[in-house]
Amino acid sequence: MKRLTLFIAAVLLSSAAFAQSTDRYCNPLPMPVGQGGNASGDVTVLRDNGKYYMFCTGGGAWVSEDMVNWDFHAVQHVPVAPDVVKYNGRYYMSGNDSPLYVADNPLGPYEIQGEWKNTGSVEEGWNGAFDTHIFIDDDNKPYLFWPGRGISGIYGVELDPDDLSRFKSKPVHLFSFNPDHKWECYGEMNEYPGVAWIEGPWVIKRNGTYYIEYSASGTQWKTYAEGYYTSKNPLGPYEYAPNNPLLRKTEGLVTGTAHGSIVQGPDDEWWQFYTIVLSNPPGGRRIGMDRVVFDDNGYMSVEVTDSPQKAPVSARECKSVPVTINKIKAMNALSKVSSEQPGFYGAYAVDNYSGTVWKPSEDDRTPSIMVELSPATRFDVVQLFTVDGMRVLFGGGRGFGRSFTAPVYQYKLEVSQDGETFTTVVDRTENKLAKDTVFDEFEPVECRFVKLTVTGWPDNTPLSIIDFTVFGYPSKALPAAVATPVFNDLPLDFQTRQATGTRLR
Repeated sequence: MKRLTLFIAAVLLSSAAFAQSTDRYCNPLPMPVGQGGNASGDVTVLRDNGKYYMFCTGGGAWVSEDMVNWDFHAVQHVPVAPDVVKYNGRYYMSGNDSPLYVADNPLGPYEIQGEWKNTGSVEEGWNGAFDTHIFIDDDNKPYLFWPGRGISGIYGVELDPDDLSRFKSKPVHLFSFNPDHKWECYGEMNEYPGVAWIEGPWVIKRNGTYYIEYSASGTQWKTYAEGYYTSKNPLGPYEYAPNNPLLRKTEGLVTGTAHGSIVQGPDDEWWQFYTIVLSNPPGGRRIGMDRVVFDDNGYMSVEVTDSPQKAPVSARECKSVPVTINKIKAMNALSKVSSEQPGFYGAYAVDNYSGTVWKPSEDDRTPSIMVELSPATRFDVVQLFTVDGMRVLFGGGRGFGRSFTAPVYQYKLEVSQDGETFTTVVDRTENKLAKDTVFDEFEPVECRFVKLTVTGWPDNTPLSIIDFTVFGYPSKALPAAVATPVFNDLPLDFQTRQATGTRLR
């Protein structure tokens, strides 16, 4: 294992012991990585007998009882954009360019039930299996939904209950791309009026209303978003919801939120799982989860989050926000980087953007970054923060199949009052679990500096940090007249700017 020490400074006024918790979650979800790769979007979650089974592009399945802690299980034959449903005691799996599979257990083994039959022509919406979704109504009638690719839109058909691979009737065209729905249009600014990918249908039924959600503009864009239609019949007619899009986020770390599934959680409330389209690497994707809210008119909405949130069965108050964003800059002379490769600067670790990474020099065995959480001039009050969580997105160690390297990272988080004496609040220096995203909680502690140390990462994989975020909230402040311990050692130019109240640029 290579060794790295990554400093991000912090001063604390009281010590705190490390404590694990399932009270909160944070997007992107810190999913364990399987032997074939990570959970790479197109997410389907099945609720069955008190457990949750997550299937994603990339293979395998993740299982949880609380939707916070997930364990990976190998599953054979998982296609791209998998869909798994329980029908009459058996489990059916389908996906892109895939036949219908069946098993007696959600984790398999699966065997072929059959190729899709009586699918009709391309004009009737069938152009091969693509983003298929089987919905079982409360009268036990099975239906299949799928997109016709491109701008064609969404189709549906009732299935033969004796053979779910057989269409029972002619497909119905439910709706197509509408250029008046600007958010559906292709491009990072939705600038293509005649191009879109309408895909990823998912159906739920609530209080007699059918909700069909779908994705647009395309999974390569940060404008990837989710919308929905409603109907009183599973095959329509469907009406476009007036509060669309259902979920959309184009800025920050969590972007391109679409192609997912809605499921009732252990609290019996509805939860939306979705794909997250990262800017780095191009096409890189992870998984997000947030609550679905229904208003008095039955319209649903989802607030996409990227800070700690209450878990489904938790009563814990969540008031923490990121407190490290953009605090490694020249305006704060207490922030410094021991090394960085050209174009991969230390400030990129805390810029709240997945399109940049920090990479230390290859010959720097203990690279460091130091960040002060307080304002930059001596005329500002010295703001202290109570911190209680940390998220890290690591780069590298990704891929699929034989080229895949399991991303086992080892690290610890420390806190300190003076930037010299540190106390450990998270210790993962013996970690063996493969994750490329981590979220750790610890007992709240008042602080001014934090220090992250990465002690190990995959062999033959250059270390890079896409994101490092500490979460907390403001506590008390010290008077502005209190100077930092190292102020007199700073360059004269900095002291001059401090004295005049000028921030460094």
